Amino acid sequence: MEKKLILKNLLEKDHDIKLRIIAGSGGLNKEVKVGDINRPGLTLAGFYDFFASERMQIFGLGEYAYMMNLSREEKMEKYGKFFSFNVLCCVFTHNEMPDDLFIEYANRGNTPVFITESQTTRFTTSLLHILDEYFAPCVTLHATLVDVFGIGVLLFGKSGVGKSETALELIERGHRLVADDMVTIRKIGETLLSGSSSPMLQHHMEIRGLGIINVREIFGIRSVRNEKWIDIVVLLEEWDSKKEYDRLGFEERNYTILDVEIPYIIIPVRPGRNIPVLIETASLNQRLKKHGIFSAIEFDKRIQNWVQAEDVIIK
Repeated sequence: MEKKLILKNLLEKDHDIKLRIIAGSGGLNKEVKVGDINRPGLTLAGFYDFFASERMQIFGLGEYAYMMNLSREEKMEKYGKFFSFNVLCCVFTHNEMPDDLFIEYANRGNTPVFITESQTTRFTTSLLHILDEYFAPCVTLHATLVDVFGIGVLLFGKSGVGKSETALELIERGHRLVADDMVTIRKIGETLLSGSSSPMLQHHMEIRGLGIINVREIFGIRSVRNEKWIDIVVLLEEWDSKKEYDRLGFEERNYTILDVEIPYIIIPVRPGRNIPVLIETASLNQRLKKHGIFSAIEFDKRIQNWVQAEDVIIK
């Protein structure tokens, strides 16, 4: 079912924007359909070209000061035209209270008007974060997501290959579970992917032979987290003796999710291989790459320097 953002949802306590409704409560069931905001300063001044009335209108100190300097006749003219555009809602920051005429127009058109004690910049940052969560492109994948040394590791593999068992051992070694079986992935900005679990499955895992376990209750609060940036994709597959696996690490592979490319490695699984340790090592290696250190390339340079030095000695 498609997730919708209704204006009255923004009044819930779990949102850290501290809104209070002061007018237009009849419009609280309006749906927010655009993940962006608008500052209506130019609009109030009379420039209505490209007026984004479908967005939340944020009134900062500048807009408020302009409104307070208007005569009653000017307010009637400007407010009348402003609200004729079926405005979604208005938010006044810094606890500034709009004048009675503005509230009258808002009530007449069932346009919700909120106030917040937050500063304009801080409020808009928090609000845009909420809107990003609702409107970001999203996909749900059959995988497991674990936080290993601060690196978000997305584990793929066929059913029965050992994704959950591997994640369980990583948790036992002090790492944290984000999601098991079903991972909800959102694209934040142009290059970041955030992974989380559904509220129903959160902090739970299915282990063959054990059934459903509550990771948080068994291993404690430090063993779980609600979401994590995805830094690397690991495919677990059964060892194929006919397949040539990467042994040097020169080749940089990527896995594409929501048009974002994520570093990708394949780890073959067979008896005797300690998969959790390999994933820990892959995570640490990925941290080095983030800092511009590529072990395989550095090793290749060392070999080339050694060969060149040997040639000089021989000559």
